Amino acid sequence: MTDPVIRWRACAGTAVLLDGFHALKHALRFGAQVPVAVTTDRRAALALAEELAADVRDALATLLTEVPAETYASLVPRPHPTGVAALAVRPSREANLRALGQLPRTAPVVVLDTPRNLGNAGAVIRLAAGFGATGVVTTGPLDPWHPTVVRGGAGLHFATAVERLGVDELPPGPLFALDPEGEDIRGAELPDDAVLAFGSERSGLSAPLRARAGRLLRLPMRPQVSSYNLATSVAMTLYHWSATGGAVPA
Repeated sequence: MTDPVIRWRACAGTAVLLDGFHALKHALRFGAQVPVAVTTDRRAALALAEELAADVRDALATLLTEVPAETYASLVPRPHPTGVAALAVRPSREANLRALGQLPRTAPVVVLDTPRNLGNAGAVIRLAAGFGATGVVTTGPLDPWHPTVVRGGAGLHFATAVERLGVDELPPGPLFALDPEGEDIRGAELPDDAVLAFGSERSGLSAPLRARAGRLLRLPMRPQVSSYNLATSVAMTLYHWSATGGAVPA
C-alpha cells in the first residue's frame, strides 16, 4: 500500500480537506470520492463509527490509516479533536451547474450575496443540506470551498450543489430576497423552484441583486434588534418553505 503521507501530498493541491470524523462521515454518505484518510487512533475512530455512523463503518475501516500524532498535525492546518482527516475529490463545476440550473426543482437554491464570514457560510451549507436544498450559491470573493467553510459545513458540501457565481449567472427561478423593507414572509408561499437570496449581516443585499429580485421579504423581528445571524435567517426561511408545502427528504 502506498504510504498515506505520499498519497496525501499528491492529492493535497486540488482536493477538499475533510476536517474531522463528522466531515468524513457525511462526505462518504453522499458519495464523495476519498483517496486518502488518516487518523491518530484507528480503534477510537472505528468505535465512533460503530456508535454514530454504522452505515459507513466498513468504508471507514477500508480507508483509515493510523499515523503518529505529529504526522497528522503536519498534514492539517488545525488538528481536529477527533484526530481524523481526509482528502476528497471536489465535485465538478459542470455537474453542480447542471443541478442548479435544472427546472423544475424539488427544493430552492440558497444564494449568499457577498458573504464575509467563512464559518457562517459553512453553517448555511450544513443547514441547507439538512433541508434538502438544491444548492448554495455565493457571490463575491469568498470561496465556498475554502477549508474553513468546509469545516463549518461538516462535510455536507457533498450533499448539495455548492458554487460561486456572479449575480448575472444565478440559477433560473423566481428570485426572493430577504430585506428589512420587504413584506412579511409569513404571508408568502415559497415555491420549490425559488431562488432565496440573503445579504451580508453588515451591509445587506448588494444593489445588483436587490434590483434583480422579483419580491422582497422580511423575517419577523422585534423593534430595536438590528439583525439575525446569517445562518439563522436562512434556517427560518427554509423552515417557512418546508412548512408551507416544501418537503424535507426522508
